[in-house]
Amino acid sequence: MSVECSEGDPLTEGERVEFVRPRVVLAMAPNVWPQVFDASVRERLARVAEVDLGRVVADFEDPAHADALAAAEVLLTCWGCPPLTAEVLERMPGLRAVVHAAGTVKHHVTEACWERGISVSSAAAANALPVAEFTLAAILFAGKRVLPIAARYRRERSRPEWVEPDANWGNYGLTVGIIGASLIGRRVIELLRPFDVEVLVFDPYLGEDEARKLGVRRAELSELAAASDVVTVHAPQIPETHHMIDRHVLRLMRDGATLINTARGSLVDTDALTDELVAGRLHAVLDVTEPEVLPASSPLYDLPNVLLTPHIAGSLGNELTRMAGSALDELERFARGMPFDHPVRAEALARSA
Repeated sequence: MSVECSEGDPLTEGERVEFVRPRVVLAMAPNVWPQVFDASVRERLARVAEVDLGRVVADFEDPAHADALAAAEVLLTCWGCPPLTAEVLERMPGLRAVVHAAGTVKHHVTEACWERGISVSSAAAANALPVAEFTLAAILFAGKRVLPIAARYRRERSRPEWVEPDANWGNYGLTVGIIGASLIGRRVIELLRPFDVEVLVFDPYLGEDEARKLGVRRAELSELAAASDVVTVHAPQIPETHHMIDRHVLRLMRDGATLINTARGSLVDTDALTDELVAGRLHAVLDVTEPEVLPASSPLYDLPNVLLTPHIAGSLGNELTRMAGSALDELERFARGMPFDHPVRAEALARSA
């Protein structure tokens, strides 16, 4: 359907433009649909696209969805979308775009999508915001030694003595090492700008000129580990990053330094980190681990120098609406014949989340 939209219409900003509502099919786990897309988002989606809001596809093999998929121009996907294999795409001859209302598309976008010339967009930038905010809070709490001080206060239940030999408390002059100049890593850099901290970044794809623009100093991984009070991990999960934070890197970290991991558990050697944490030499804020849920016998659950959370740094609760809104922004751009603001490139996936 073609409509004209003018200034003041919720679908447009500025000049009059022809707006062609694309035929959209929802593809995700059924329980994800009500979590991510609230009533206001659904109302907007119904204006933006020709879509059956009662049809959520979790199985491309289900014959009940065959006609809808055959007519689809866009798949609006989220967590739980099945892989878009060549065989699946054969049943969607008119498919032109995949708009993902979450972060990585690696679970469902296959090589066949790129071969077909299908455009792909992701809400990874929107999902990066809460992760970066979580990381900022973790950095500032780490610098202030909130975890060990709170544990000590809980144990002693008396006013502590703040003048202690060699105490290194506070965030003034802190050195923060960021591993990965990713969407999240760059957002963390932005959030740290108001603070009196030095930021080091390890990323083999970050050049000197770009580092200068970001206001950070490039460093090799070993240098960053040895020089940082806090090390925070924002690299993608790819073969080259498996256990990149290994026993050697951990031993380079300063006594009392904090490791923050909100990326993927496989980037850190869990056994090596556990040894350092049990010894009390390092602190850690771990939102992801390897395995994703540690065995009940893991000492990390009870250590006073560890904050362990169950993969909550990403979009959660009301933050999910931001991702859905980002996806609908992309759908509107598609409807106007405009390029995506947040495209996913095939060549970039090899070194991104």
